[in-house]
Amino acid sequence: MNTLEHVKLEPKVFSLKGWILLVEPKRLFDFFQNELQTAGFTILDVSECHFPQNGYTATWILAESHLAIHTFTESGWTYLELTSCNGHKAEEFKKSIMSSSFQIKLDSERLQKSSI
Repeated sequence: MNTLEHVKLEPKVFSLKGWILLVEPKRLFDFFQNELQTAGFTILDVSECHFPQNGYTATWILAESHLAIHTFTESGWTYLELTSCNGHKAEEFKKSIMSSSFQIKLDSERLQKSSI
């Protein structure tokens, strides 16, 4: 079990959005579970939904926010969206997934930052 500590943070988040050429649920789950751990994220919970006719959605609730993926099976692509209050971990996640053997297309080369 993870021990969580309260950390006072500025109100800002970092977002990463894009696509991965993969729709097989088990491979997607294993890949993203590993990539989140490699980047140092603390996984609090995971939820998966298998839709009729091969659709799949998964969300990881992180101590640092969340990751969601949604398959578009007919095209072979899965949409991914990471939102995190930890820019360093988000950057590590991005570097790690981009160095994988999977074809990944990001909406932006840089993490998107949103703050008040």
